[in-house]
Amino acid sequence: MFLIYEILLPLIALLLLPVIIFALILVPKFRAGFFQKIGFYNKNFKGDRTTVFHAVSVGETNAIADTVKAYKEKYPERKIVITNTTKTGHDIACKIFKNIADEITYFPFDFCFSVNSFFNTYKPEKIVIAETEIWPAFVKEANAKGIKVYIANGRISPHSYEGYLKFSWIFKQVLCLYERIFMQTKADAQRIRDIGAPKDKVEFMGNLKFDISRNMSDEEQSQLRERFKVHYPVLIAASTHEGEDEIALDTYKKLKEKHNNLKLLIAPRHPQRFNNVYELVQKYGFSNGRVSENSDFDKADIIVGDTMGELAKFFSFCSVAYIGGSFFGPGGHNPLEANIWNKPVVSGPNIANFKDIYKILTDKGAAIVAGDTDEFYKALDLWFSDLTELEKASTFAGEVFAENRGAVKFLISRLA
Repeated sequence: MFLIYEILLPLIALLLLPVIIFALILVPKFRAGFFQKIGFYNKNFKGDRTTVFHAVSVGETNAIADTVKAYKEKYPERKIVITNTTKTGHDIACKIFKNIADEITYFPFDFCFSVNSFFNTYKPEKIVIAETEIWPAFVKEANAKGIKVYIANGRISPHSYEGYLKFSWIFKQVLCLYERIFMQTKADAQRIRDIGAPKDKVEFMGNLKFDISRNMSDEEQSQLRERFKVHYPVLIAASTHEGEDEIALDTYKKLKEKHNNLKLLIAPRHPQRFNNVYELVQKYGFSNGRVSENSDFDKADIIVGDTMGELAKFFSFCSVAYIGGSFFGPGGHNPLEANIWNKPVVSGPNIANFKDIYKILTDKGAAIVAGDTDEFYKALDLWFSDLTELEKASTFAGEVFAENRGAVKFLISRLA
């Protein structure tokens, strides 16, 4: 199976070469880290007892932040390398880990020559892959070199599970090569066993995302509130995808008729949509501004969040957050980045990526999953109309974290 995979993957890449060249020329985010990914790594790196932490993009990078910090505190003598797949993930990693990691680079493509170049450069002892990233050539070569590879914070959605099961005879050959596999929930642990992971290698660890910490001091929070002139209730529409901006703006317009002092900060998920969303906001006729232009709520009803890496801080001053990707998009984004600030959240119906987390939050009363736009409006209207209910939901959001922490401590204990 591995031989067939290692032959087919380069052949497929050759067939797609014209498309790849076209993407390299026209798509900046595709170019990011391309040469590292194919194997041109920093040959001056002096590795010694190196541990690699891999996080695909922004969400996974934020999720492993406290783990990496705790690991460095416990093992200061060990080198740490952070890898990402996406440019946005890499950019965030450079901010979070600039004073912690010895190197921040990109994860290699799953070609044997790329993978071996990575291993020969960084000479890792351990590799921790956040969430469920399965790369056959990578783990096979690592196993051959005696490098321990772990899956941490693993997750398999019910939808993905059905697809994995069809090819369990393949995954069984790959999953047995991992040192340990740590899954977010007991259901995730059972799913990965079902698709071929050895039972004795799989453990339930909880979710690292519940172990995130606030990234600002009280003084910094106060300064941020002053910067935005937050003397009003604020709704944040976070990580919106195409089609969701209109839902957020239509709902805000309706809410504004009852709650005249309500403000909105809308933050598109992808930076290439910043200008389009700003133009859309202007059509609604409300006073508006942009974060990049230092706009504030004294002068604007709606502010477009058009900067990278700041959204997690903005949650600190909102009253309620809508989490995008849940009406249109990939199945929702992480609601815990708002909950960590004791902020309740509302989501659309598509929450496949965070189904287990939303189950915890909704059972607790810290979140509402709206089935349609009408329920979305009613949920927000309820909280903005009844401050007692809003305060209760905020309290519940804080309690969720107190009850679900511990994944970081678990993982560090297993990486001794």
